[in-house]
Amino acid sequence: MNYIGSKNKLSSFITTAVADVAGADLTQKTFCDLFAGTGIVGRTFKKNVKKVISNDLEYYSYVLNKNYIENHEPLDYYSYIEELNKLDGVDGFIFKEYSQNGSMERLYFSENNGRKIDAIRQKIECWKNENKINIKIYYFLLASLLESADKVANTASVYGAYLKQVKKSAQKELIVEPALFQLNDNEHEVFNEDSNILIKKIEGDILYLDPPYNARQYGANYHLLNTIAKYDVFVPKGKTGLRNYNKSNYCSSANVQTSFEDLIKSANFKYTFLSYNNEGLMSAENIKNIMSKYGKYDLVTTNYQRFKADKTENRNHTANATTEYLHILEK
Repeated sequence: MNYIGSKNKLSSFITTAVADVAGADLTQKTFCDLFAGTGIVGRTFKKNVKKVISNDLEYYSYVLNKNYIENHEPLDYYSYIEELNKLDGVDGFIFKEYSQNGSMERLYFSENNGRKIDAIRQKIECWKNENKINIKIYYFLLASLLESADKVANTASVYGAYLKQVKKSAQKELIVEPALFQLNDNEHEVFNEDSNILIKKIEGDILYLDPPYNARQYGANYHLLNTIAKYDVFVPKGKTGLRNYNKSNYCSSANVQTSFEDLIKSANFKYTFLSYNNEGLMSAENIKNIMSKYGKYDLVTTNYQRFKADKTENRNHTANATTEYLHILEK
């Protein structure tokens, strides 16, 4: 999934930094990914640590991590995926509100794919309500639908707007592909809470923080993934069909420093690693000043290519390098 702020390209950098500070053997450590997003960092550490605690306030992220992080034992999923891919489309909420030729003419999906998403989402919920699937399979199937729907979305990677014409990749038929996760023997835990509230209820060894850097609200940029995941009843707002969404203090220049210091002060973890870049609302100096109050501070950096929107849409894409800061605190 194309995702703003994804740490996929930076996973080896983060892994090396954690090993240098916390030790190469993490098998008895509890690792917390507090702003998990799609869970890339948690997935990276899942096989190496005793336990992963994963959290994100966005529901689509919760669904993805309930699968990728919390699921850790084999699932008998093949027949369910096969049946979902054989379903005929229906005229449901996604088709009517967010698809080509739907009543609102929002071109997030082609007509066929919008109707297919409705049929698949309804079937998954029906199986759950009739106890034909357990909760592990439920989140596995939801995650598989989210990942597969995202591949045929008619957007420039985020859902803040749709394209005026249905692009080639969005014309392809939606095929649900299994959202495969890592198998291991350990239990993991996934939350869907405000990070500043959750931090007061958990503890562990390594805390990884990847909060929003700027004013972009994830609830707005990925609202349609939340809508597919929740499949609830509401009246979409405006041209883009927004739902009510969470607004993070970490996206507010007026609130970010207060929220960040509250989090750092409350964290019951020996090591804290904060990913932040040189374009963030907080300066590196401000972060250093806050973290240094609570223990031994250090910093490592690397350069990488920033997230870019879909290259197929004739937009002015730059390849500017961004400096990623990894701020380190040992309490």
